[in-house]
Amino acid sequence: AAAAETEVRLLLQEARESIEAARSYRRELRQRLRGLHQAREQIKESATLTRDVLEQHFSDLKGTLKKLLDERLMSLLQEVDVIEQESIKPLDECQKLIEHGVSTADDLLREGESAVNGDVGTQNEKLCNFTKKALHIQLDSLPEVPSLVDVPCLSAQLDDCLLTILKNQIFRHGTVASRPPVQLEEFVEKPGGILVRWCKVDDDFIPQDYRLQYRKSTASHFEDVYVGSETEFIVLHIDPNVDYQFRVCARGDGRQEWSPWSVPQIGRTTLVPHEWTTGLEGYSLSSRRNIALRNDSQSCGVLYSKAPTYFCGQTLTFRQTVGQPDRRDSLGVCVEQRNGYDSLQRDKAVCISTNGAVFVNGKEMTNQLPAVTSGSTVTFDMEVVQLGPCSNEGGNFKLRVTISSNNREVVFDWVLDQCCGSLYFGCSFSYPGWKVLVF
Repeated sequence: AAAAETEVRLLLQEARESIEAARSYRRELRQRLRGLHQAREQIKESATLTRDVLEQHFSDLKGTLKKLLDERLMSLLQEVDVIEQESIKPLDECQKLIEHGVSTADDLLREGESAVNGDVGTQNEKLCNFTKKALHIQLDSLPEVPSLVDVPCLSAQLDDCLLTILKNQIFRHGTVASRPPVQLEEFVEKPGGILVRWCKVDDDFIPQDYRLQYRKSTASHFEDVYVGSETEFIVLHIDPNVDYQFRVCARGDGRQEWSPWSVPQIGRTTLVPHEWTTGLEGYSLSSRRNIALRNDSQSCGVLYSKAPTYFCGQTLTFRQTVGQPDRRDSLGVCVEQRNGYDSLQRDKAVCISTNGAVFVNGKEMTNQLPAVTSGSTVTFDMEVVQLGPCSNEGGNFKLRVTISSNNREVVFDWVLDQCCGSLYFGCSFSYPGWKVLVF
């Protein structure tokens, strides 16, 4: 009985395992069916879009071609009109001269016949007058009429090879591709932006430039956001928690036309954009408050972020236009806002000076970075390394900080006496002309 019960339990276990395997198999099959459905929809949607693009392109092409042919025809007809008018004008003048001579000859004939057939008493005088007039008219002088070989004979020279050339060009115009040579690879959330990465998927394709476009999911048209040789780009001014569609294409080495677009993909960011605090007298801000300009005001102080929007695990980037440097200048992050300071070179802050010096809690480190240059970027990366218990009441807390500038970096540990889930960023400049973009 015990053996039979054990066998039953084993059979039940095997049955349950088979049922679970069947469920897993069914889930996998349904997932594959969804994948097939998505693939079918992608083929249909891309085919519909391709048909629309082709029809619109060739419709525009036909309209443009008809317009060009009409313009050329009008030009040639005007040329015929000009040649006709210029060629007939001297013939009209010659015709008027001949018609005038015929009229004069008619008058002279009538007068001569009247003189010959007139009365004997007046005949002598009439004959004398007629003879003088005839001599004056110069009856032996005739206007010259051009021969037919000397006048224009218009004709149209139409080269039939144009049709052959157009036919060959039209039959080679346009291609239909089923696999774009580049595809979107990764989206990385950034504060108020998205880092988009793409890759080449056609080994035979040699790219020269890439072209990235995006649009809001509610928009109807894509717009260019990047053209260049890099395979990643940070798209800024992205509204948080809003879907955006991205697509990328490439241009082959030595070619002018772009490749087909990649499959559009959706990206979004949940991170609010970094913003500077408004109202500090020494700084002017852009409309999006992500660019700060040190103005001519004599007021000096630290410009902080509007909120502690920098989180460990992210990369904080400053890009600047330089002005006159000062040893008290600073770019960095801090635990809290503190008014009354003219620099981040203080406690509970890490920063880099514009001359490349690195400060941790107000103390200058031995390691130094290159001086900040116009257009260069300074980045801060941090990861948490906890030392002992951490609670809301505080505790030992260590952040591993990496500061990079001009292809060099320094790495150090920043020990704090409290947990910091998020940090402020800030800057300070003594002289005007400095401009800082944060993202």
